[in-house]
This record gives sequence, C-alpha cells and structure tokens, in this order.
Amino acid sequence: MPIPDSVLDLIGHTPMLELTQLDSGVCRLFLKLENQNPAGSIKDRVALSMIEQAERQGILAPGGTIIEATAGNTGLGLALVAAQKGYRLILVVPDKMSREKIFHLRALGAKVLLTRSDVVKGHPDYYQDYARRLAGETPGAFYIDQFNNPANPLAHYQGTAPELWQQMDQDIDAIVVGVGSGGTLGGLKRFFDQVSPETDFILADPAGSILADVVERGAVPEAGSWLVEGIGEDFVPPLSQVEQLTQAYRVTDGEAFAAARALLQKEGILAGSSTGTLLTAALRYCRAQRTPKRVVTFACDSGNKYLSKMFNDDWLRQQGLLARPVSGDLRDFIAFRHDEDATVFALPDDTLATAHARMRLYDISQLPVLENGRLVGLIDEWDILAQVRADARRFTLKVDAAMTRQVITLPKEADEATLLRTFAQGHVAVVMDGDRFLGLITRADVLNTWRNRLPS
Repeated sequence: MPIPDSVLDLIGHTPMLELTQLDSGVCRLFLKLENQNPAGSIKDRVALSMIEQAERQGILAPGGTIIEATAGNTGLGLALVAAQKGYRLILVVPDKMSREKIFHLRALGAKVLLTRSDVVKGHPDYYQDYARRLAGETPGAFYIDQFNNPANPLAHYQGTAPELWQQMDQDIDAIVVGVGSGGTLGGLKRFFDQVSPETDFILADPAGSILADVVERGAVPEAGSWLVEGIGEDFVPPLSQVEQLTQAYRVTDGEAFAAARALLQKEGILAGSSTGTLLTAALRYCRAQRTPKRVVTFACDSGNKYLSKMFNDDWLRQQGLLARPVSGDLRDFIAFRHDEDATVFALPDDTLATAHARMRLYDISQLPVLENGRLVGLIDEWDILAQVRADARRFTLKVDAAMTRQVITLPKEADEATLLRTFAQGHVAVVMDGDRFLGLITRADVLNTWRNRLPS
C-alpha cells in the first residue's frame, strides 16, 4: 500500500474483529474497530465529511472559525481536521466530559468552553443552544451543527456502511447502534435499506435517554441522566431515523462500564463507555436468538479517554457503581483504604518535593506519613508552604522536618457526629483500628457516601 502523506488519509477503513471470548449465544458477534481512527473514534469520519462539504460549498473560508457543540468525540475529530487544514475551532462541551478528552482537545489547539450537563434543550446553557448563540455572536464563524448537517450521515452512507458490507462478505443479519447526533444510524440505515433491507437495526440506549421509549412506544418522556458519553439524547435527533426502528435495549451506566472493562480483559480491546452500551445490548440480542445470526456493533472510541473514570475503581465507587461490603463504621467513608493498598502516602525521609509532586499527581492536599506501615505524622500543603517559605532549595528537606506529628485520630467505631466535629475543628479525619492505620476521610468522601445512599 502507498504511504499516506496526511493523517487525514488514515480516517476510515477500520478493521473488523470477531469477538470469541464473550458469550454471544448461538450468534457470531463482530466489532468494527472505529477506535483505530487517528483521533480515536468513529466521529473522525463525520468531522472530515462536514468540513470538506463546507469547503466545497464555499461556506468555510481559509483560516475561518468553526464552532460546534459536542460531547467530545466529534470535537476531537474536528480538532484533528481543523489543525491539519488551518481552521480555528471553538467547542462547547457539557461538563460531564472526561478530562482526557478535554486535555486532548486543547492539545490539538481547540478552544474548549464548558457548559452545564444538567439542563435540557431550550435552556441557554444547553450545549447546543450555547454553541448556536455563540456562532451568531462571532463574526465569520461557521456553526457546523452535526445534529442537522447532512454531511454527517453521508460519511457513514458513503464510508462506514460500504466497508461493513464488504468486510462481512455481504452477509449481516443485525447491526446494533447507538444514537448521539444520529448520523451513524441515519447513514447506515439508508445504505442497508438499499442493499439489504432484511438487516435488522437494534438501538442501544443509555438508561435515562428518551430514545428507547421513542422506539418502543412512540412517546417522548422526560429525560433522566446518565454517565455514558457520546450517545443517548433528551430529544430525537432529526438525522437518526430512530422512528423506523422496532427494537431497543436500555443499558445502565453500571452495565455499560462493566461490559467495556470485560471487553478489555477478555478481548484486549480498550474502548469507551458508549462501546460498553452497544456491547451490552448486542450480547443481550445475541443471547435471545434461537437461530445463528451474524451481528455487528462498534468500538465507537478508545477507552484511553476514560482511564480516570470508568477504568478507575475509585471513580466508580464515588459514583455508587462499585460497592465494597458495608462495614457499618467509619471505614465506609474512606475512599482510599490502606488495607486495599489504595492509600497515597509519604515516608518520613521523602523530600518535600516528592510529597508535593504526589499531591499534585493525585489531586489531593494532604498525605499520611507512614513508617513501616505505622502512622507517624501528617503533611499537607500548608506544612510544605510554611517550610519552603519561597526558597525553592528547601524542597530538598525531608518530610519529617515539616510534617505534623501530633495527629488527632478517630477510632473506626466513632459516629458521624464525631466525624463532622473533627472537620468543624479544622482537622483531617484519620481513622484507626487500634494502632493500625485505615485511611483518611475528607469532606468530599462524606458527601459522596451520603449521595450514594440515595435510591437510584
């Protein structure tokens, strides 16, 4: 094959993998690896299609500004293409997006504006309304509008669908898809209605999204909330053709995250949260069949964008999606338990620079100081600040020169009222089981624990 001279030439033509380590019943389940696109998702196809269509139509002038509302992956595709073609890009994104996506977008040169994820269409802070308003206020800006842009489904009609058809030897019984902007479903459905109208389309929808209700009952209920990124909506995307579907599966966040983690552990594929939703639905569909079928779904994006979230046990616990056995005492509030080797700590002979670097890396403000597994002190940002006193050379001092040795501790049997009094007195809650250190409790840990007591 000729060696391409642009990363844009690498968009599309993604490989297909048959999944053999997961229980798909009598069916064969195939995964199209859209996470192999250059910016890591299926949305690279859409971004290139929409920008090149705007260029052909003369809407987008050289050096122009593109504005878009995105939950992340379309933004990454746009950022990749815009950087290669010399366009300025402004993205409005909901604040539930993973940090990895935001860092990736900014590294590609995009300007990222965060907005609320707890509001619905029609609210001025809703990400699409915000982006449309911003485009109207920005001279010469082009609002690319993936939700209404016909070049979105065109990318899948002309690219993704023919690839699928060829890779599967023109033999596909069912395709499991999710809907975000609706372009994937709209483009695939148009193609397969022409070449294989008997191919079934099944919707995988996050629990809380309205789209499964639209498929099953033709109703538009009030939307809930979900943590999966990139699919699910609180309105019916006009490009989606979702009304033409007859079967849908609702997938909870917990099910989606567990499926994505199983995909990595059993098949070696690092894919994102929407892939977990699609995979859960595809496996349900496969297991419900009584005759063998060839079923296709997608690895929509790469899981490296979610390492701080669904691949992080501590984050899952904070969301109430991964539970420990209940102890009935203060251990239930500790996020990073020492008996689980999760505690971030310092040693007395570590330097202050080491302690400070550890705080920054883990986004915490204090560390227990342990010696041979025994608690000997506590060091926080103020201790380091007071010891360094603007002299950078003092970062080479040892932790035991700055740490607090008189640490107020709580037995694990202490009640919540005692815990709250400890916070009110300005102390960190250090929990002990006799002489054995168990961990620290922060105010955020308490709030997370209380929130997770709410019925789901």
